Amino acid sequence: MIQFDFSTIAFFVFAVLTLGGALGVVTNRNLFRGTIWLMVSLFGVAGLYVLLSAPFLAAVQVLVYIGAIAILFTFAVMLTRSLTRLNVRYTRLWPSALGAVLLFAMLVIGVIWPVFGGNELYNQPISDVVRTTTDLGVALVSGEGYVLPFEVASILLTGAMIGAIVIARDADEEEMEQ
Repeated sequence: MIQFDFSTIAFFVFAVLTLGGALGVVTNRNLFRGTIWLMVSLFGVAGLYVLLSAPFLAAVQVLVYIGAIAILFTFAVMLTRSLTRLNVRYTRLWPSALGAVLLFAMLVIGVIWPVFGGNELYNQPISDVVRTTTDLGVALVSGEGYVLPFEVASILLTGAMIGAIVIARDADEEEMEQ
């Protein structure tokens, strides 16, 4: 009989994310949406690594595959107009985008907060924790350090870059119409 504790439920959530994202990649004809599904699938794999007590592999999965390669794919696809085939205006996607952001926020709070919330490292002054550049590097990538703010900053910068591309494309379309 399966015991339904936190790890079992988390396993099923991450398994659905991984398999659903993979299914979305292979069934979607739009390259941009396929790249987004790839990020969902890679995030599910990172969650499975966390459940397997392999935090280094999970961090590498998030930093290298989601943070670098999938974002590179996203920008490459967005900058090549002929491949995107996007006919939908961006303003119509606000309700689904808001739902996705709320779902992601609940997932981050539900998974990250129990792991990092009770850590006493956050209650210490920064100067006691980080004294040298080596300490800063370790603090940025360790589970007990500042990996969460580091990732949040990368997500904000990615959103800003996508927004800049959208604004540039809209300005380019307006110039072509005139």
